[in-house]
Amino acid sequence: MFYKDERLALFIDGSNLYAAAKSLGFDIDYKLLRQEFMRRGKLLRAFYYTALLENDDYSPIRPLVDWLNYNGFTMVTKPAKEFTDSMGRRKIKGNMDIELAVNAMELAPHVDHIVLFSGDGDFRPLVESLQRQGVRVSVVSTIKTQPPMIADELRRQADNFIELNDLKDVIGRPPREPRDDDGYDN
Repeated sequence: MFYKDERLALFIDGSNLYAAAKSLGFDIDYKLLRQEFMRRGKLLRAFYYTALLENDDYSPIRPLVDWLNYNGFTMVTKPAKEFTDSMGRRKIKGNMDIELAVNAMELAPHVDHIVLFSGDGDFRPLVESLQRQGVRVSVVSTIKTQPPMIADELRRQADNFIELNDLKDVIGRPPREPRDDDGYDN
């Protein structure tokens, strides 16, 4: 469902894609992901959306964010909000849906095809609007997990559903082993 001459943009919901890949037992190699979609069409932009904790001296996602920023991805970040729920549990909230939707709507007149890496059903109205503007929309997520990581209404709305597990051999790498305190891989 890709044409070599079409102008492509990738919109990656970072936490959603991470959770889907983790549930399938692999990590995403973002260099390979970018190369794969450059091969499929004329890749204009690859956006990556994530919330970052402000106060932490070290965030586990910071090296990824920095690498993506230096390697052709447009990073869209905002501070995550930390709060305590009614049960006294520490929670972190960092929803990037609005930022992703606004950027997709702004870019729509300049692209032929948008690839959305998310299974979040909240994006169904965005996909519908992009389609009304003549943009084809592919959604990448997974139905191979229990429960599926993609909302049924989003999958039905998309022009094309790409099963993340089918991309595993192309864009995946085995998950990293946890490290000991010595800082070396086991």
